[in-house]
Amino acid sequence: MTRILRAAPLAGLVLSLVLTTSAARAHAALERKEATPNASYRGVVQITHGCDGQPTNRVSVTIPEGVVGAKPMPKPGWTVTTEKGAYARAYPYFHGDIREGVKTITWTGGSLPDDQVDEFTFLARVTDAFAPGATVYFPIEQDCAKGQYRWSEIPAAGQDAHALKSPAPGVRVIAAATKAAPAGAAASTTVKAGDLTIETPWIRATPGGAKVAGGYVRITNTGTQADRLTGTAIPLAARGSIHSMTMEGSVMKMAPVEGGLAIKPGETVELKPGGLHLMFEGLNGAAKAGDVIAGSLTFDRAGTVPVSFSVAPIGASKPGAPASAAHHDH
Repeated sequence: MTRILRAAPLAGLVLSLVLTTSAARAHAALERKEATPNASYRGVVQITHGCDGQPTNRVSVTIPEGVVGAKPMPKPGWTVTTEKGAYARAYPYFHGDIREGVKTITWTGGSLPDDQVDEFTFLARVTDAFAPGATVYFPIEQDCAKGQYRWSEIPAAGQDAHALKSPAPGVRVIAAATKAAPAGAAASTTVKAGDLTIETPWIRATPGGAKVAGGYVRITNTGTQADRLTGTAIPLAARGSIHSMTMEGSVMKMAPVEGGLAIKPGETVELKPGGLHLMFEGLNGAAKAGDVIAGSLTFDRAGTVPVSFSVAPIGASKPGAPASAAHHDH
């Protein structure tokens, strides 16, 4: 009797895991889960089941703000329709700015049996409204002969998407791949963004398994209005922020710069080892000396600015400099 009572919870646990796994696999999904800013994206909506055994006869995908020029691919046996509207702002496009476009694509009239799978395809362009590291969500509606699903929940900041009951498929935005530069070489040294001049962004190389990296840059405001550096991103890191570093006696203390780093008119702010710096956390790989990593800096007024970070050796004091024995400061 004791063995039976102990086995029952285990059986329940196994059944729960099976049901959870089945539910997770049942969500509508996008085949391609990565995209790059200012580049085409081929969205392939995958429908893997019906509604409690009923066939699917309608699939609709919402094109989010910041994704432009969407066009559906015709599908034999289905009728495709689109709804258009104005964008929140103008976006650079192939032959000039684009201010309106397709907001919703819908396929109707077909019949996809519950025990079969199919794909519904569209083409679009992801703009630089999404910086590397961001996730863009495409809500999907699925209607059946009886019943429906709405894969439309979008996680709040810091929320795990896997905790949602009906999550919208997400596409992670990554920087375009760049070729490695010769060892010790710096990336393109100067970028202009409105009134800002951004000089020599660089990162220290990291050993394998490291979860944080320090980044540095010099920024000059040549305008008459203040701006504020509020964020940064690279594909290797889950998140990026601005940190300060101070020494109290022999104790080093680091803290995030709350609200961002102000850059006053006529002022030059330099983020460098031992002081203000960029902090990249949650690394999913190593930054290797000699590489060039595409990333971005985000400002209140100038917006999100693409930059290239050169990778200097571990412990280097400046880009192109040899490694230093004292490399504990960020």
